[in-house]
Amino acid sequence: MKANCVILHRWSTRLPVITCGIFICTFGANRAVGQAKRAVRITLDEAVQMALQHNHSILAARTTITQSEAQEVTANLRPNPLLFTDWDYLPLFTPSSANATYLHDSTEADLGLSYLIERGKKRQARYQAAKDATAVTRSQVADNERALTYQVATLFTNVQLAESTIDLAQQDLKSFQQTVEIGESQFKAGGISENDYLKIELQLLQFETDLEQAQLAREQGLSDLRQLLGYESVPPDYEVVDSFDYLPLVANLDDLQMKALQNRPDLRAAQQGVTAANSSYLLAKADAKQDLTVTGNYTHVNGINGASFYVSIPLAIFNRNQGEIARTQSVITMAQEQQAATNGQVLTDVKDAYEGVRSNDRVVLSYRNRYLDVSRKDRDIADYAYHRGAISLLDFLDTERSYRTTELGYRQALASYLLALEQLREAVGTRSLP
Repeated sequence: MKANCVILHRWSTRLPVITCGIFICTFGANRAVGQAKRAVRITLDEAVQMALQHNHSILAARTTITQSEAQEVTANLRPNPLLFTDWDYLPLFTPSSANATYLHDSTEADLGLSYLIERGKKRQARYQAAKDATAVTRSQVADNERALTYQVATLFTNVQLAESTIDLAQQDLKSFQQTVEIGESQFKAGGISENDYLKIELQLLQFETDLEQAQLAREQGLSDLRQLLGYESVPPDYEVVDSFDYLPLVANLDDLQMKALQNRPDLRAAQQGVTAANSSYLLAKADAKQDLTVTGNYTHVNGINGASFYVSIPLAIFNRNQGEIARTQSVITMAQEQQAATNGQVLTDVKDAYEGVRSNDRVVLSYRNRYLDVSRKDRDIADYAYHRGAISLLDFLDTERSYRTTELGYRQALASYLLALEQLREAVGTRSLP
């Protein structure tokens, strides 16, 4: 009994330690789980890859390639042979006559096999036309991917702009809250009138509104971006992380246009459309060739076994597939014109996007090289002067508004420049600009 008491005593003295250890382990595990559940942070390149892998519209579009490949299989199939048989002159209303002698001597049985021999290499022409159609489909899907990439980059940049605006609004709000506190102290000390203090406090509403609008833009942008990435592929609380800064463009217009002519999938689809149209024309000419039908027939009639062979071919007197041949010739002309139009559109897209980048580049550099510094110095001087009574309240508030407008304008100009770069990447057909 005494020994048991000692054991219980030792156990009771260790129980708090064990409990504490369990608590620490549980807390550590929960903390680790909490860290593991932190918001997923994705870069722009990761966002593009996720969209290409999980976007449901793109996944649906890719099935058209599989469908077209299945049509290749169908086009390459040979005709099935035809098996036929018959048994004539059976005694339907006199079943008593259906004996072996009657069946052998008085009935007729046929067993035959026929096969259609395609002339003019129709199967090869069908298969080639189907392969060319698949090539066009692949390029069209690639063009859909190009458009999706641009949409992802646009929404990603908009979210970055919203986050940058949030940072600015928070900084401005924090700074102006200090101004409000100073104004309140001055009002209580009799340094400023109640009217001036109320004007300062009302100005705070604009900063709070800016912050709310930026937060709303961020949440909506993340929601829209999630839909493009594949709604199930990212958690609701994911975040974007990437450089939101000025990146100068060093490529010239000629190099960009040359690269676009090599990379644009819609131009490649137009070029392949000409090839597909020629294949359809060759198929129409092949279909004009009349096919042979070869038949072999075994016949048992009146006790005699015989064999028959037939060869038949339509006489191309009226229908020589003239209409389809003429139509496919017109399709070739149409495809050639579409290729020329697409070629010009590619060059125009690159030209427009390049000029957009240059224009936005000049605006961003104007902010960076001059106006940002001027605005900040003006705000600092006004803040220093106002708190020492050197300028009026209205002048100080006007300077604050000018500073906020300049900072916000720079962020919007930077976002416009980055979006112009993305538009240029879409126009060139690659994210790697020369």
